[in-house]
Parts: sequence; structure tokens; C-alpha cells
Amino acid sequence: MARADGVLILGFSEFGRRVRENGSGGTDHGAAGPMFAIGNSVKAGLYGGPPSLTSLDDGDLRHTVDFRQVYATVLETWFEAPSQAILGGNYEKVGFLG
Repeated sequence: MARADGVLILGFSEFGRRVRENGSGGTDHGAAGPMFAIGNSVKAGLYGGPPSLTSLDDGDLRHTVDFRQVYATVLETWFEAPSQAILGGNYEKVGFLG
């Protein structure tokens, strides 16, 4: 196995975006921010659907993939560890790891 095959980088920012402008003239401090997975084992693509601009959660975008689904995928597929005890529940895995 090449060393690069043993590397998985997961980037997640809780600093999402709001649909409407806020008090500082920006659209910061919202929800539904992006996550990025990088590595030889990652199946390239976009996962989840586009957020609705009309069905909001208190002005925030509603996520289409729960971050715990991504964490469950990494725990179970990459680390071969049970995710339920760590995440406090069962979460459907996302198919980005091969």
C-alpha cells in the first residue's frame, strides 16, 4: 500500500452561511456549511442535495447531510470502529469512501 492510501483528510467548518444579510452586512454565522474529504480512497463527487432557499430553519439553510453521517462513515469505514457509542446514535453512512 502506498503511504498516500493511508491518508484521509476531513475538513468541516461550522461557520455556515445565512440566506439574508445580517447586521454586519454579510451572510455569516449561519448553518449548513460544507465538508470536504480528501484522499486516495475518497470517491469524488457531491453528496446530498442542494439546499432550499425557501424552506429555511430560522433563516438558516437546512442541511441535507448531517455531519454525524459523515463522522459515522469515517468511523465505520476508515477506522473500522463502531460509531453508535461515539456519536450516541445510529446514522446512515454516506458513500464517499471506497
